[in-house]
Amino acid sequence: METTRKITVGLPRELLRKAQEATGAGITATIRRGLELVAAGRAYEELLRLRGKVPLSIDLGQLREDR
Repeated sequence: METTRKITVGLPRELLRKAQEATGAGITATIRRGLELVAAGRAYEELLRLRGKVPLSIDLGQLREDR
C-alpha cells in the first residue's frame, strides 16, 4: 500500500497555471507529474553514465535480418 504525505508548497501562480494548462489536470495531479518527471530525469542521467560501459552480446547483422 502506498503512503502519501500532505504538504504545503509555495508556488508562483503563473508557474502553477502553466503547469496545469500543460497537464490538463488539477493541482495534485500536476505536482505529482512534475515530481515523476524529476525522478525519471535522474534515472535517465544515471543510464547515460553507463553508456559504452555495459557489454552487449547482440549481433547487429542477425538483428537486421530479423526485420
